[in-house]
Amino acid sequence: MARSLTGRTAHISRKLPAVPDLVAIDLPAGPGFVAALQSAWGDGDAVLPVDQRLSASARAALLDQLRPGRVAGSDGQQRRPGGLPVEDGDALVMATSGTTGEAKGVILTHAAVRASALATSARLGVDPDRHRWLACLPLNHVGGLAVVTRGLLTGTPVTVIPRFDRDEVLAAAGPNVLVSLVATALQRVGAEHFHTVVLGGSAPPSELPPNVVTTYGLTETGSGVVYDGVPLAGVDVAVDPMSKEIRLRGPMLMRAYRDGTPALDPEGWFATGDAGWFGADGRLHVDGRLREVIITGGENVWPAAVEAALRSHPGVADVAVAGRPDPEWGEQVVAWVVPTPGTSPPALDELRAAVAERVAPYAAPRRLVLVRALPRTAIGKVRRDRLPDA
Repeated sequence: MARSLTGRTAHISRKLPAVPDLVAIDLPAGPGFVAALQSAWGDGDAVLPVDQRLSASARAALLDQLRPGRVAGSDGQQRRPGGLPVEDGDALVMATSGTTGEAKGVILTHAAVRASALATSARLGVDPDRHRWLACLPLNHVGGLAVVTRGLLTGTPVTVIPRFDRDEVLAAAGPNVLVSLVATALQRVGAEHFHTVVLGGSAPPSELPPNVVTTYGLTETGSGVVYDGVPLAGVDVAVDPMSKEIRLRGPMLMRAYRDGTPALDPEGWFATGDAGWFGADGRLHVDGRLREVIITGGENVWPAAVEAALRSHPGVADVAVAGRPDPEWGEQVVAWVVPTPGTSPPALDELRAAVAERVAPYAAPRRLVLVRALPRTAIGKVRRDRLPDA
């Protein structure tokens, strides 16, 4: 059931301990989670949200790796041996989704969380007296948790739903409601039920209603920092002229990784690992992860561009593109396609023609793999490392 929180705690009083602790919140999304967050912050501690879908062994591995000193669960708070303290001013330690199985802990300070909340609310024109937020994405992801924290820090009411459920989301919707969604969730509920939809995660559809705002950001940037291609106030964006890597700088960026590894260069820039470019209007366009670019016959192919072209085919319900080794081309473009229900599966030649027309002939897939579903993260990103053998 959805529960509404007033979110009127704009200033959380903090009693600073001698050594700030990291508290893992192992609770479902809802008032209990928010109360545990506020309690930890009030004590001067930082919070690690725990993914509620993890198995017992995966949960234990996460705690062993990120070393919280306490765990707040359904049976209260338990002290955990071997905890590693945080620094004064740290607010959150977010576990990245990590494709290697070794998730990093991203440390965000109170100053960074507040900067993100204020800049986002200003860009979206949020009025705490008229609007409210709906939180329905997992709170162990920064895009989901940021809905809660910006509500608390700006005094905007928040309704928290334990998980994405279409009926509950629609029941909590309304003309004054703002919500953060990923593309797959947006397809299920539609944008017309909300005042504003903040869309993140996987690549957005090619056509969007006017009340949908696309965002670009990472866990390391404390949620989205570029809205519809334009950076938030206080955010600098640069693209390396040689590598095309996007770099970001701003007050909402992380302090460091949990293992002490710095994330920012001496001038405060964060190298995202994403490639992009600026359009003639100055807006940022993101091509995708640099490590995911497919080099075939000496040409660079970005999976996102090919996927967008393939989605234009009526027989394609969902699609992922990746490269596979090829003795002739170096890499071969392969498409994993979920056929549209009730239609004949698309043929490879049809898909190649669609990509050749919209992108380039060299970007057309040379192999087609039909699947029932694609492996995705909780926020809708394709797990390319888990695509089945082609």
